[in-house]
Amino acid sequence: MPPVERFAKTPQAWEALSHPHVIGRKAYALLLMANGRRSMRELSRLLDHDVTELAHELQGQGFLHKIAIGEDEPTGATG
Repeated sequence: MPPVERFAKTPQAWEALSHPHVIGRKAYALLLMANGRRSMRELSRLLDHDVTELAHELQGQGFLHKIAIGEDEPTGATG
Protein backbone atom coordinates (compact mmCIF):
# COMPACT_ATOMS: atom_id res chain seq x y z
CA MET A 1 0.00 0.00 0.00
CA PRO A 2 1.46 3.41 -0.96
CA PRO A 3 2.09 5.90 1.84
CA VAL A 4 -0.64 8.41 2.59
CA GLU A 5 0.28 11.83 1.26
CA ARG A 6 -0.66 14.83 3.34
CA PHE A 7 0.14 18.44 2.51
CA ALA A 8 0.20 21.61 4.60
CA LYS A 9 0.34 25.26 3.64
CA THR A 10 3.63 27.13 3.47
CA PRO A 11 3.97 30.82 4.41
CA GLN A 12 3.76 31.54 0.66
CA ALA A 13 0.36 29.81 0.58
CA TRP A 14 -0.95 31.91 3.46
CA GLU A 15 0.06 35.03 1.50
CA ALA A 16 -1.61 33.69 -1.68
CA LEU A 17 -4.88 33.10 0.17
CA SER A 18 -5.27 36.86 0.51
CA HIS A 19 -5.14 37.14 -3.31
CA PRO A 20 -7.38 34.35 -4.64
CA HIS A 21 -7.64 35.85 -8.13
CA VAL A 22 -3.90 35.28 -8.63
CA ILE A 23 -3.85 31.52 -7.98
CA GLY A 24 -7.21 30.44 -9.40
CA ARG A 25 -10.33 28.93 -7.88
CA LYS A 26 -9.25 25.27 -7.68
CA ALA A 27 -5.83 26.09 -6.23
CA TYR A 28 -7.43 28.49 -3.75
CA ALA A 29 -9.91 25.85 -2.59
CA LEU A 30 -7.16 23.26 -2.18
CA LEU A 31 -4.96 25.67 -0.23
CA LEU A 32 -7.87 26.46 2.09
CA MET A 33 -8.46 22.77 2.81
CA ALA A 34 -4.84 21.53 3.01
CA ASN A 35 -4.03 21.46 6.70
CA GLY A 36 -1.51 18.64 7.04
CA ARG A 37 -4.12 16.30 8.48
CA ARG A 38 -6.28 15.55 5.44
CA SER A 39 -5.14 12.91 2.97
CA MET A 40 -5.22 13.40 -0.81
CA ARG A 41 -8.21 11.06 -0.90
CA GLU A 42 -10.10 13.15 1.65
CA LEU A 43 -9.22 16.42 -0.08
CA SER A 44 -10.34 14.99 -3.42
CA ARG A 45 -13.65 13.91 -1.89
CA LEU A 46 -14.21 17.29 -0.25
CA LEU A 47 -13.42 19.21 -3.44
CA ASP A 48 -15.25 16.75 -5.71
CA HIS A 49 -12.29 16.10 -8.05
CA ASP A 50 -8.88 14.44 -7.92
CA VAL A 51 -6.50 17.03 -6.49
CA THR A 52 -3.32 14.93 -6.55
CA GLU A 53 -1.81 16.57 -9.63
CA LEU A 54 -2.74 20.08 -8.48
CA ALA A 55 -1.29 19.42 -5.02
CA HIS A 56 2.02 18.35 -6.55
CA GLU A 57 2.02 21.42 -8.81
CA LEU A 58 1.41 23.66 -5.79
CA GLN A 59 4.17 21.85 -3.93
CA GLY A 60 6.55 22.54 -6.82
CA GLN A 61 5.56 26.21 -6.72
CA GLY A 62 6.24 26.42 -2.98
CA PHE A 63 2.62 26.70 -1.78
CA LEU A 64 2.39 23.26 -0.14
CA HIS A 65 4.79 20.91 1.56
CA LYS A 66 4.44 17.24 2.43
CA ILE A 67 3.82 16.20 6.00
CA ALA A 68 5.30 12.88 7.06
CA ILE A 69 2.97 10.51 8.89
CA GLY A 70 3.30 11.21 12.60
CA GLU A 71 4.78 14.66 12.02
CA ASP A 72 2.89 17.62 13.47
CA GLU A 73 2.12 20.73 11.49
CA PRO A 74 4.97 23.24 11.40
CA THR A 75 5.06 25.76 14.23
CA GLY A 76 2.98 28.81 13.47
CA ALA A 77 0.89 27.13 10.78
CA THR A 78 -2.80 26.59 11.29
CA GLY A 79 -5.63 25.63 9.06
